[in-house]
Amino acid sequence: MNQNNSGSVLVVGAGDAIGSAIVRRFAREGYSVIGVRRKGEQLQPLVDELNAKGLKTYGWTCDARKEEEVVELMERIESEIAPLDTVIFNVGANVPLKVLETTSRKFQKIWEMACYAGFLTGREAARHMLPRGKGTILFTGATASVRGAAGFGAFAMAKHGLRAWVQSMARELGPQNIHVGHLIIDAAVDTPWIQENVLKGVSDRKSDDIVNPDSIAEVFWQMKEQKRDAWTFEQDLRPWVERW
Repeated sequence: MNQNNSGSVLVVGAGDAIGSAIVRRFAREGYSVIGVRRKGEQLQPLVDELNAKGLKTYGWTCDARKEEEVVELMERIESEIAPLDTVIFNVGANVPLKVLETTSRKFQKIWEMACYAGFLTGREAARHMLPRGKGTILFTGATASVRGAAGFGAFAMAKHGLRAWVQSMARELGPQNIHVGHLIIDAAVDTPWIQENVLKGVSDRKSDDIVNPDSIAEVFWQMKEQKRDAWTFEQDLRPWVERW
């Protein structure tokens, strides 16, 4: 653990699986880590756990679909905690909908969560990092970022849109010393919901046959630590048994 890191790390979409794992991973490196979600009080057990270990962690409420909340969030971090070193967008919106079940309202809500919120997060992170000439902005992608599946059209459209936004950010901001990256999780993630609804009763399981959130968090950390002469824009993750 490096206790000398003086900057802050923001995790937008600090849910119970991937988001919480990212918070833990970066907190261990001595950063002040701020996890946010729409119901910030749900982060209190994680904050208590890490603060008890002497790790500087905060759990705040923010709806990343609302521009004024995202703007205020980053300004608050900059003024009250520490300059933003790394910002990670991890908001999920994996909602199954068949074509004729996809109302305009549902379509827009999925787009707002998975795409528009990523635009706001990336733009505001860049606004603070560019004057300093350094920083890292990373985004969580999914299988839907690169191909649409039956029953997931709205989600695929949103994730495709997010990926295109991140590509444009990387090409514009990279030459200004801002590392922008996209991590595609092309697999199911080991969560209680997956264990109960997808894997329950499966008898031919193999060791490490599903992605562990801690393993995902480790890749985020590795991307943040890359030297700029060999930056990665995109990585895709899947367990060793999965076809692709």
